[in-house]
Amino acid sequence: MTTAAIRRRPGTPCWVSLMVHGLGTTQDFYGALFGWSFVQVPGAQQFGPYVRGILDGNEVAGIGQLPPDRRLPLAWTTYLATNDADATAEAIRGCGGTVGVGPLDAGEEGRIAMASDPAGALFGIWQAQAHTGTAVAGPHGTPVWNELVTGEAVWVSTFYQSVFGYELETAGRDENDGDDGGDDVVTLRLDGRPVATLHGLGDGLGRIRGSYWMTYFEVDDTDVAVRRVVELGGHVIDPPRETAAGRVATVADPEGAVFSVVRSATR
Repeated sequence: MTTAAIRRRPGTPCWVSLMVHGLGTTQDFYGALFGWSFVQVPGAQQFGPYVRGILDGNEVAGIGQLPPDRRLPLAWTTYLATNDADATAEAIRGCGGTVGVGPLDAGEEGRIAMASDPAGALFGIWQAQAHTGTAVAGPHGTPVWNELVTGEAVWVSTFYQSVFGYELETAGRDENDGDDGGDDVVTLRLDGRPVATLHGLGDGLGRIRGSYWMTYFEVDDTDVAVRRVVELGGHVIDPPRETAAGRVATVADPEGAVFSVVRSATR
């Protein structure tokens, strides 16, 4: 089990969050699948009801409730750490991205902004104060990897490099993909350590959904987790497959939010 640092290097994925219509039923789904319990976050209620998933006393992810009149596509959102949300927001705008919300204070928890890269993929930035982000990575039910699925990874990687100072590593094979060669894949590194991948699909990227960040959650057994997803009312997008990173499957929860589960090869 790897415990996350309290203060993360800017650009490090530090939190994942999901906005849904049925907060209670979504808690039931992820609680049964990952073993999470939940606590309400009073300081976040200015944005609507919001809870954090807890695993063995550690905060791992957030789930909030959308207003009844908001009918938006649901997706897990990756948050990238920053020491200065306002300066990062300005850098995002200056490098061709868009800041849709904020920066604004989330009570005493931290300072937040929601942005999108030049290809349209939504992500958050988080300047930690009382809430420092995901507290543990490694056990069943914890987020262990983040991947941007986009049209051209090499092209959009320059945006993320300019904003966050990543070192870029271009490769012909995605660690989370079982296919050999020919892939447009860039690994984002900080201080030499890989923190995320960008996977370009070219014409294979769906026009309706467009570019998006994918969250990978660790599981003890990928096949068992996929069957459990279906039992709980979700469905399978891509069935379990062996990859260099481990056994991976892509699924959706009952409201349609897509995520991946992985039994890491290093476990």
